[in-house]
Amino acid sequence: MSELAVQDVTKEFPTRGEPLLVLRGVSLTLKSGENMAIIGPSGSGKSTLLHIIGTLDDPTSGTVTLDGQNPFALAEPELAQFRNQKIGFVFQDHHLLPQCTVLENVLIPTIATGGPSRELSGRAKELIRRVGLDDRSDHRPAELSGGERQRAAIARALILSPALILADEPTGNLDRTTASSIADLLAEIQQEEEVMLIAVTHSAALASTMNKRFVIDDGRLQVDS
Repeated sequence: MSELAVQDVTKEFPTRGEPLLVLRGVSLTLKSGENMAIIGPSGSGKSTLLHIIGTLDDPTSGTVTLDGQNPFALAEPELAQFRNQKIGFVFQDHHLLPQCTVLENVLIPTIATGGPSRELSGRAKELIRRVGLDDRSDHRPAELSGGERQRAAIARALILSPALILADEPTGNLDRTTASSIADLLAEIQQEEEVMLIAVTHSAALASTMNKRFVIDDGRLQVDS
């Protein structure tokens, strides 16, 4: 069973005066099949925390372990490999490559592992079917709606069977109806895959689909009341 443990993480950024303290001793744990929403106003540190958990930024202090391993103890090539294999990302902007089809975009993470095998190609097609894009697999992003692009991004995040999915405002650019369908899909497929999911969001609809809900206030993580 996979497990994420964040222990007493702080993050500060240098300024001309006193350092800007964004995170103040944040701790959380998550296990396979569990999910959580993190809400809070803009600038509260939500995305900073997600970037640290995703190994895209270093904590100033504290520890992050995923499946018992401290990724920040790895050299950069090993860290990149760890991130690619253990963590899937879904961003507010889908970050699909415009020149690639849906199928090709979903398979992009496999390039770092030597390219798509027959097994991974089959998994990509199955994921595309499960997110409702079976008839769009040969379409490019410009030919898709905003919701369809996010569905493709969800499939891409899952292609290598990661332990953890991190979603940063995944419904932020969508209309209310489309956002609701993406929120439901994300929660549903996360449960089917039994991966861990952390979603940073302003959306009450998305947060309501999560098992755990937290808010960041003054750099501290608290249970959402």
